[in-house]
Amino acid sequence: MDCRPACAACCIAPSISTPLPGHPQGKPAGVACAQLDADLRCRLFGRPERPAVCGSLQPSAEMCGARREHALRWLAWLETATTG
Repeated sequence: MDCRPACAACCIAPSISTPLPGHPQGKPAGVACAQLDADLRCRLFGRPERPAVCGSLQPSAEMCGARREHALRWLAWLETATTG
């Protein structure tokens, strides 16, 4: 499955615990990543600065659903289910 254009749910909903450009302390859940460009695409895609957790998220029908809102809700649920 390919990413949905202009979605960026995986760059907003989950937290990132490792430092990355624009988020030296990591990124909190529900906050848009500083590396999203105006087209909601990752500026770090394919670069070594991209956190491993970002590369591990792969689009799937379960995660992405039919709409961006589904992906945001599903990833928020996953964040809650896997935190502390």
